[in-house]
Amino acid sequence: MQSKPIALTVLDVLSVIGIGAATYFALVFAPTEAVMGNVQRVFYFHVGTAWVGMVGFVLAAVAGVVFLITKDLKWDRLEFAAVEVSAMFFFITIALGSIWARPAWNTWWTWDPRLTTAAVTELVYIAYFMLRAGIEDPEKRARFGAVYALLGGLSAPVTFMVIRLFRTIHPVVIGNQSAAAQGGFDMESGMLIAMFVAIGAFTILFVDLIWHRVRLAKLEATVEEIKLKNSI
Repeated sequence: MQSKPIALTVLDVLSVIGIGAATYFALVFAPTEAVMGNVQRVFYFHVGTAWVGMVGFVLAAVAGVVFLITKDLKWDRLEFAAVEVSAMFFFITIALGSIWARPAWNTWWTWDPRLTTAAVTELVYIAYFMLRAGIEDPEKRARFGAVYALLGGLSAPVTFMVIRLFRTIHPVVIGNQSAAAQGGFDMESGMLIAMFVAIGAFTILFVDLIWHRVRLAKLEATVEEIKLKNSI
């Protein structure tokens, strides 16, 4: 097994520090929202995880395109890692949004356009894992996965833009508020700082986890190659 790069070790440490800082800024530094109170503090992690989730889905689509052009399996490993890590973060986003929705909307879930498209996006990528699990040949699996990731990547910008294109109860915190939005709030400077700290912290953690997952995928590919040779 290859030794762990020093840069990755540094990234591990920065990830821990970043998440600790984001927690402090969300729970202590940011002012308490006047209407919703402390439950609004979920917002900072909600936005941070949503950001890296969507970035990862787009990254997977780009990696899929590069694989289809180059046929280099390292891009397939990056694609798979991006989808796996992003699907985890996006599930956390949905869970945190549900916790926030309970006091803000008086319900854990409603079929609002943003929530619906987010749920569809998560299901799309769960199906991605099922597709790959059903294909044994590495190159064929990578090819089908790349096409699927490219098509699935379209759901990320749709999910981001839907609250700006349709009337929705989900607030547009950055930008003009929707007239129908419930639970919206104006961002004070302390809230903005806490939000950007959270986004930065989760971005560092995202890169760290992607790097670890790619290294693990290399080992998995080596084991799979040995098994295929022994089965011949």
